[in-house]
Amino acid sequence: MKTETSTSNTLAQAAIAGLLALGLSASSGAAFAAADKEKCFGVAMTGKNDCGGKYSKHACAGQSTSDKDPNDWKYVEKGSCEKMGGKLKAAAELEMMKKKG
Repeated sequence: MKTETSTSNTLAQAAIAGLLALGLSASSGAAFAAADKEKCFGVAMTGKNDCGGKYSKHACAGQSTSDKDPNDWKYVEKGSCEKMGGKLKAAAELEMMKKKG
């Protein structure tokens, strides 16, 4: 007969294992989905970015504070970024490349 502590530990371990499995499947799905996409800087609306570049003012997804911030990016279909008015590199990175000549 299992004790109450033993049952709680088993349930906690099962919950943790489930969360880990969910996280792994989500991350592999994101990597697969990104294969047909490219990072497009300057097209995401406020709070709708997928991430920010190293020159961004925040940590990552959904944290942009202005529309079309040139240092935040969103995944778009390959080949469509520049047609949408976006750039394939962050504005700050483009500026640094320009200065280097």
